[in-house]
Amino acid sequence: MKTKLLVAIALLLSFERANCLANALFYQQQEETHQEGEEEEGEILLKIKPSVKTAVFNDNDIVYNVNIKSTYKIKQDGKVSYLLRDAFGKTMHTAAKEVKIGPHGGTSLSFKLPPQAAGFYDLSFRFNLDAYDDTVRNVFGVKPEQIIPKLSKPADFNDFWKRTKDSLKKIAPNFTVVEQPSLSTKDIKVYLVQMRSWGNVTIKGWLTIPNKRPKKLPIRYRVPGYLVTMEPSMMEDDFAVLQLNVRGNGNAKDAINTHGIQYNLYNINDKDRYVYRAVYMDCIRGLDFLYSHANLGLDTSRISIDGGSQGGALAIVVAALDKRIKLVTTEVPLYADMHNAYAITKEMFPGKLTPVGYMVNYVKQNRGFTDQRLFRTWDYFDPLNFAPLVKCPVLMGIGLLDELCPPQCSYGLFNKLSTAKKEIWVTPDKGHEVDGNYYRYQAQWLREYFLLP
Repeated sequence: MKTKLLVAIALLLSFERANCLANALFYQQQEETHQEGEEEEGEILLKIKPSVKTAVFNDNDIVYNVNIKSTYKIKQDGKVSYLLRDAFGKTMHTAAKEVKIGPHGGTSLSFKLPPQAAGFYDLSFRFNLDAYDDTVRNVFGVKPEQIIPKLSKPADFNDFWKRTKDSLKKIAPNFTVVEQPSLSTKDIKVYLVQMRSWGNVTIKGWLTIPNKRPKKLPIRYRVPGYLVTMEPSMMEDDFAVLQLNVRGNGNAKDAINTHGIQYNLYNINDKDRYVYRAVYMDCIRGLDFLYSHANLGLDTSRISIDGGSQGGALAIVVAALDKRIKLVTTEVPLYADMHNAYAITKEMFPGKLTPVGYMVNYVKQNRGFTDQRLFRTWDYFDPLNFAPLVKCPVLMGIGLLDELCPPQCSYGLFNKLSTAKKEIWVTPDKGHEVDGNYYRYQAQWLREYFLLP
């Protein structure tokens, strides 16, 4: 009995010691985890700035300043490196710098890049620190006014478009204008407009006219982005505005049936039936509408055309084909310099679901339809080939981070415009858009040209 009692006591003491040890280990682990969590709480704040505000350098003094701030309680050691590539993806240079950042510390670095030829460049900074890994993309330009792309204009380009416009003239437009009381306000009257266009299809749009106005109003003619719905413009006090929906867009969506084929690939193997032949003529027909309705108080001697993305390309094309356009404002113009846009998309942004990306993928997936076959059609529609025909003043806005409309191509298009009165607005930190200051400047620019108070 005594022996059994001693064994029981020993087992009890052993269990208690084990339990105490387990509890101690548990609380130690909890404390370490808590301390580790405290140490890992924080963030890395970055500021990356080119030495020139617009990131467009007119000499070879190309400098980027990088500021790193840490809110971590632990040190952050590592390196900052960069990869410099040209617009087409060719590696131009790489470099790296070691960094040591104390708790709640920071550091500043300056990177002077090697001289580069005229063009735009992709600059990716890579941050590899103890608790932080990231890559930040930048784009800068060097002497972009020297970017002169090669035209790929077919020998019968001018004749093709003359024949196309002549064919449009033979189609009775059958214009209709119907006031829309449910959409109108006390300040602006809204009209639904319809017209017959290329192929005898009906396209539509919205005309808005301020109620308080002089006898004749200047006109803002807006053409759409890629499959973008245009709605009535209720923001303009000093302009009549026509927002046109080309076939496939907005209230003209039913004017075309692509049978499930991507819009910009519809009939791409035939220049005579290609969708953009009709779209370009839709835009000319919208201009015909404006000229036919001066009786509504429209000053047809003062028509500006505006568009972004696809609309930016349409604005250039219409101004080239029809001298009734007096001013152009174009933002991030899609398809600008298509040969280079195609090559850049193929190398830098493979697989991207963008309008140019659709073409890259189509060629890749359709044996026998080569790059050369694509451009046998597209050379008739490339805005670059229309640019030398533009004689009126042009204001263009671009974003340097734009993957849909690379700045290399937008600037090339800009440089090919024949007009001496042209300006370009560069937003270095935007992609397929421009900043708000651009639109404020655009409004002032239009008012000055149209002599508005």
